[in-house]
Amino acid sequence: MAKILIIDDEAPVRSGLKDILEYEGYQVMEATDGEEGVMVARKFAFDAILCDVKMPRMDGLEVLQALHGLGSPVIMITGHGSIDTAVEALKRGAFDFIQKPLDLNRVLIAVRHAAERQALLRENAQLEQQIQDARATTIVGESDAIREIIDRVATVAPTDARVLITGNNGVGKELVARQLHALSLRAAGPFVEVNCAAIPSELIESELFGHEKGSFTGAVKQRRGKFELAHGGTLFLDEIGDMDAAAQAKVLRALQENRITRVGGDEEIQVDVRVVAATNKSLREEIVSGKFREDLYHRLAVIPIHVPDLRERPSDIPLLVEHFLRVVCAGHNFPVPEVEEAAMRLLEGAAWSGNIRELRNVVERLVILTPRGQAITASAVERFAALT
Repeated sequence: MAKILIIDDEAPVRSGLKDILEYEGYQVMEATDGEEGVMVARKFAFDAILCDVKMPRMDGLEVLQALHGLGSPVIMITGHGSIDTAVEALKRGAFDFIQKPLDLNRVLIAVRHAAERQALLRENAQLEQQIQDARATTIVGESDAIREIIDRVATVAPTDARVLITGNNGVGKELVARQLHALSLRAAGPFVEVNCAAIPSELIESELFGHEKGSFTGAVKQRRGKFELAHGGTLFLDEIGDMDAAAQAKVLRALQENRITRVGGDEEIQVDVRVVAATNKSLREEIVSGKFREDLYHRLAVIPIHVPDLRERPSDIPLLVEHFLRVVCAGHNFPVPEVEEAAMRLLEGAAWSGNIRELRNVVERLVILTPRGQAITASAVERFAALT
């Protein structure tokens, strides 16, 4: 149901518009002057705003200026209309301009057009987000190693089996985790990521399990942890090999019992979470050195997936370059340039110590520094890529 806001200091006008709009199936809110209207419009999203021009405290043109950037189409209405006022309102971004006495058919047409435009904008935004999400979870490559990963992800994703993803930094472990979630029965649920290496050891338990107010210095209010936030979805524990022993013990218990307890609390909270973990370390070596629990390893590594370094699959580099060109150029609104064969050969032959992350950065750098409409040349790669 489209939502409409009426801003007018005349009660009969508001009442008349409200009646006819509600009769047509719209949800209507009212504001008695410009200041109230701005406050309401900033609090709620509206498909159309009907705003009088002549009002006390803040007139309609000032309201229009204040609402700039909110995205709701504003239809100006006035009994003091003039061509100059209409032109000024349209210059300031008004969607339409209607004079009093109001022609209700004209009002309904303007409101319908505004609401249809908003619906179209929302649909386009949703489609764009779906495209971005699809790009973000697409595993690109045709090498044997990548085909094996794609097949395993497709097989495992619909189950709730825990997955341990291994590989060096930048190979795309998070991408594999997101693909597992996107193809799972939990895809409509949240995907929650925790970088275990980026959180201080004294805070990791609070981050994962939440805390109660007053449980430690700085705990000024209750906070839900990542396990609770991921309920019904997937929890991605990135760099799990850097988690300290105390947190490992609590994660193990959570996986065994599907229950967690907040720091400083005693209530057990049921959680329904699929855990996917990743690491750039050899957890078996960490177990031998006493830094990682063997029982937790076996809980996490039900399905192991290893992602190889980029230099181990050079045949995938042209496909990755083409993929990143499309993604980067869409983000910058640039035309997609061609890549000369000699330039591609240089990219294929690079060491890529930073793996796919480095390749994406190099592609973006080449896109930005290559003049629009020109191909990416070998000379450009030699000058700008700084390949290692």
